[in-house]
Amino acid sequence: MRFRFFVVISLALCAISFLLPHQILAATPSDIAVSILPPNPNPNENVTLNLSSYSLDLNTATIEWVQNGKVSLSGIGKKSFSTTMGGVGTTTNVTINVRSKSGTVQQKISLSPNSLVLLWQANDSYVPPFYKGKALATPGSLVKVVAMPEVRRGGSFLNSENMTYSWQEDTNNDQGASGYGKNYLIYTIDYLDRTNTIGVNASTVDQSYSSDADVTISTVNPKISFYLKDPSLGTLWSNALSGAIQISGEATLAAAPYFISPKNILSSRLNYSWYINDLLTNTENLVANLLPLKVQTGQTGISTIRLNIESKDKIFESAKKEINIQF
Repeated sequence: MRFRFFVVISLALCAISFLLPHQILAATPSDIAVSILPPNPNPNENVTLNLSSYSLDLNTATIEWVQNGKVSLSGIGKKSFSTTMGGVGTTTNVTINVRSKSGTVQQKISLSPNSLVLLWQANDSYVPPFYKGKALATPGSLVKVVAMPEVRRGGSFLNSENMTYSWQEDTNNDQGASGYGKNYLIYTIDYLDRTNTIGVNASTVDQSYSSDADVTISTVNPKISFYLKDPSLGTLWSNALSGAIQISGEATLAAAPYFISPKNILSSRLNYSWYINDLLTNTENLVANLLPLKVQTGQTGISTIRLNIESKDKIFESAKKEINIQF
């Protein structure tokens, strides 16, 4: 009897082992992966969702894409779906229904586009008063880049200082500049680089929002513009001089070295050399960027005025300009 009991049990176990490999297991949401391109879409940007699976044959499955409650795409093997994001603060809800021999699997994706803008300025670049443009960078300039994310949560925008930032200079990660609340980067442009690409990834602490942005910063050479300084009105910034100018009696020529560093153009670190007809003029007791001119009575002619400006600290920081004076 004991032998028979053992045989029965052994046969039963064999039958169970034989049946198990032929069972069809129900599919679960974890069987399907959804990729989003781009992973962090901007407002009004086109985005594509792609499905992949190692356990399900998606090519034979019926796939239905439902956007905000409305079926937008349905069919066999429809593994890809594209749509366009709304504005900042909007949410696009996508429900994916996959029907295969293993059953029906549902995935839900919520897409909330948010904006990330990078603004930059050259901190030590000179521009004259009332200049409407940006102070541009020159080789060796100190540049500040500020990240301005627009992330709307619950009807209000998140404080940019309550996010985490990962900064990158060209292909190098800047660990020192990265971290929580570090929404700006200050760096010095290398003398040998004409351009830099600064990138940043901004994310919330809970990782519910993440976005990338980058900006290319190019350098320019400093340039000089000449203006006349009126005794009563001061420097006439609205009228840059060009070509040959006519003067009579006395006049003062003012020089504005755009984008030169430091922005204090009267700094002792800048060397001004004024030339009249190629002869160096003694300006030791004069304001560095001003050249007083006086025409002697009865004299006429043309003189060439040239100004050279050089930095004592930066070998590539220099500018020169000349202008003809008729009298």
